[in-house]
Amino acid sequence: MPGSAAPCGKLHSLMKRLLSALLAVVFLAAAPAAFAQDSAASRSKALNDLFNEMWQYRLKHSPEFASSIGDKRYNDQLSDYSVAAYNAELSQNRQFLTELSAIDTTGLSDQEKLSKDLMARQLIDRQEESEFRPWEMPVNQFNGIHLELPQLVAQLSFKEVKDYDDYIARLHAVPKAFRQVTDNMMTGIDDHRVPPKYLLEKVLVQVNNLDQLKPEDSPFARPLAKFPATIPAAEQQRIRTEVLAAIQKEVLPAYVRFGRFLQAQYIPAGRTDPGVWALADGDRYYAFRVRQSTTTDLTPAQIHQIGEDEVKRDEGEMLAIATKLGFKDLAAMRAAMLNNPKLYAQSKEQFLNAYRGYLDQMRPKLPQLFGRLPKAPLVVEPVPAFMEKDQAPAYYEHGTPDGSRPGMVFVNTYDFQHRSLANVESVAYHEGLPGHHLQISISQELTGLPEFRKYLHYTAYTEGWGLYAERLGKDVGFYQDPYSDYGRLEADIFRAIRLVVDTGVHSQHWTRQQMVDYFHAHSGLDDATVQAEVDRYIAWPAQALGYKMGQLKILELRAKAQKALGPKFDIRAFHDEVLDSGALPLDVLQDRVDAWIAQQQGK
Repeated sequence: MPGSAAPCGKLHSLMKRLLSALLAVVFLAAAPAAFAQDSAASRSKALNDLFNEMWQYRLKHSPEFASSIGDKRYNDQLSDYSVAAYNAELSQNRQFLTELSAIDTTGLSDQEKLSKDLMARQLIDRQEESEFRPWEMPVNQFNGIHLELPQLVAQLSFKEVKDYDDYIARLHAVPKAFRQVTDNMMTGIDDHRVPPKYLLEKVLVQVNNLDQLKPEDSPFARPLAKFPATIPAAEQQRIRTEVLAAIQKEVLPAYVRFGRFLQAQYIPAGRTDPGVWALADGDRYYAFRVRQSTTTDLTPAQIHQIGEDEVKRDEGEMLAIATKLGFKDLAAMRAAMLNNPKLYAQSKEQFLNAYRGYLDQMRPKLPQLFGRLPKAPLVVEPVPAFMEKDQAPAYYEHGTPDGSRPGMVFVNTYDFQHRSLANVESVAYHEGLPGHHLQISISQELTGLPEFRKYLHYTAYTEGWGLYAERLGKDVGFYQDPYSDYGRLEADIFRAIRLVVDTGVHSQHWTRQQMVDYFHAHSGLDDATVQAEVDRYIAWPAQALGYKMGQLKILELRAKAQKALGPKFDIRAFHDEVLDSGALPLDVLQDRVDAWIAQQQGK
């Protein structure tokens, strides 16, 4: 297994020093001719050839990801989840880092330099993460092989017989994948790296919900619902027989065995404290996850304070709306909203159509905000039933770059009767337009960048953009309904609360009940959402911090540009600058916006 010889911060510094040293050696050894144009061209080619080699390596060793972006070369395979494969990847990444460091970028384009820096940062981050042995805790109620495999099915396209035969081969690989994940979890038990027991009980429910289905009712049978007319009837029958047999004899038994392992061994070994501080290296691990999620050097204590300040600010704006509507305080308005039937859907379809309606009204307004718009289509679908109970209110799933599979906003219709419609407008903008769908689709459609740049994900940037996008509805005149505007602020304070409760449970030793109580004291969110959300933060340390931290940075940069440029400020040009390089760490985004401001000023 990967070692842990150096503490987190020291390892990070060590890798950066190694990179700097290698760059210095290359620079000092370079002859003057190295800076000639032909040499720059050859170095550019070497850099981009290396990027392509690394990209192909990723696709080959992450076949599910390859499938999700429409690359079918590995559709008959699943990832190797073994520790040996993880270590082999770490070793290969160290080799890639050495080769990357040896390429001098003097004279190359700004984007090429940025690509090199981002890739080096990604490789270093991966090495640092390995110290915390993430493979030992691969499953919770939000993530894990038990959820990812059925979700993958919906991302596949079936146009010819080979697509189905590849899928059958992939089904045959499911038992091995579960065995590898189970082995890793058993090692986690030995190393005392196990999630909280009560979350694992939720995982068992999810697994049981899937393993008890009839083969034909399983999400794994989805490709059989409709065959292309070009596939002969005899082939359709063969495929149907083989798919259902694989589900019955291999896939479902793998789920059954996994469920038995959870019940007999894993759940009893689950930890009792919800915060990761309870792990032997929990404080260092959380510090790493905070830095990884926020791409800042802020401490958990600093972020906790920012959260409390943002909660107070949002509450002030919410109180102003409540007062205008005739309520004496926020508690009175929240109580009235809970008993207002107009704020709740009467059917799942009405709930879904509310999202669709807000996205439809936003589409014609986008040219006011952006010079560049995505080509990819967007649809709204319900969260699959097998996972809806423990999922977020909504989430986005990217489409394929060629548009053959649209981007999808998945809306959680579980217990829809108690999910307020007041929040729907802001969530629609966040997950769809001008939020995740616009940002991620533009990233996928960028030209002139190495492929890896189109699929980078920095939580603070991506989720920060989504939260920022909620506010853009205000900029184009939406949120006319005061309840919907109040819902926007509810959504904003929701993300501010995350800063408080996430750092609270993982750094300040809060209990789960303290998290729930803080949520109810400072928001009117329904209890189903509160319960699912606190469990999400416990399962996924620091991930939820990126939203508010990213939004605040984008707002800060926008205000800075407006002040510096005055009447020359163009909101469309600003947004295009923020989006035209794909996802970026916040410090890199700030540097790029600062350079753009200077350029607009003519400096």
